[in-house]
Amino acid sequence: MNFHQYNYTEPFQLENGQQLENLTIAYHTAGTLNPEKNNVIWVCHALTANSDVFDWWAGLFGENDLFNPKDHFIICANVIGSNYGSTNPLSINPITNEPYYNDFPVVTIKDYANAHQLLADHLGINSIHLLIGGSLGGQQALEFTLLGKIKVDNLALLATNAVHSPWGIAFNESQRLAIEADVTFYENKPDGGTNGLIAARTIAMLSYRTYEIYEESQKDDNQVYDCFKASSYQKYQGQKLANRFNAYSYWILSKAMDSQNIARNRKSLVDSLSQIKSNTIVIGVSSDILFPTTEQKFIAAHIPNAQYIEIDSIFGHDGFLVELEELNRVLKPFA
Repeated sequence: MNFHQYNYTEPFQLENGQQLENLTIAYHTAGTLNPEKNNVIWVCHALTANSDVFDWWAGLFGENDLFNPKDHFIICANVIGSNYGSTNPLSINPITNEPYYNDFPVVTIKDYANAHQLLADHLGINSIHLLIGGSLGGQQALEFTLLGKIKVDNLALLATNAVHSPWGIAFNESQRLAIEADVTFYENKPDGGTNGLIAARTIAMLSYRTYEIYEESQKDDNQVYDCFKASSYQKYQGQKLANRFNAYSYWILSKAMDSQNIARNRKSLVDSLSQIKSNTIVIGVSSDILFPTTEQKFIAAHIPNAQYIEIDSIFGHDGFLVELEELNRVLKPFA
């Protein structure tokens, strides 16, 4: 995929009333927009992913995959606050000429949707063949559709919700508490809060996976009394994220996820969903404890003529990323 950055020169209005100056939106594209401009596949990424969808959703998106640049113009934009090229807490605050760090404003899913709309306007896109996202990406896809400024022919929502649950918010708050317990988070330096971030990621892993998958992949033999596989795995996953992410961005993105509520400043959840006219497929993962299938069933029940598909998997929330054979099967009609 090809990396780009769009610099928006006007103040960007946030939902909380604050403004971001000099907004930069990083994004990747692949393929060519056809003359009819009806071959756009717009991907909204999940929490810590980047905008290179070929990197993290290979097997579904790629040169020879179901969604490919020969047939489609594929675009994915990095969300505000993430550290993959869009304006984020390590960016320079034009007021202070120093990085924002903890002064970065809280952003919401609706802010993400408005940024996507800015980019679509910049690229001259007024119609999307397929808008797709899982988890935080699905939250964005819902809000982007509900803005009503762009025609979305087909909508695919995976392992996501219309309003973030108290359960999900509690998971995120526990992770933020872990970050805040690291005193270096307040030292305003690029690697501030790294140990807290490592701990936060280990908490997140428990919400992304399941008892069954840990039993299958991390169980020790009967002679082990210390240095367990599961312990090493948790540390590995925490360090793996810390090597590519920063605590300030993670804190901001988790707050954005918590903000999801499509009824805010609208009539109700049900009424909001009923306004969606796109041909919609909603996909849940049977073992997902973070975004349980009741949330996807609710969405599908209230979007007119939406189809609900449940993937049977022991991978939990991460099933929307790894159950590629089933995803290819159910999404093939949308290619």
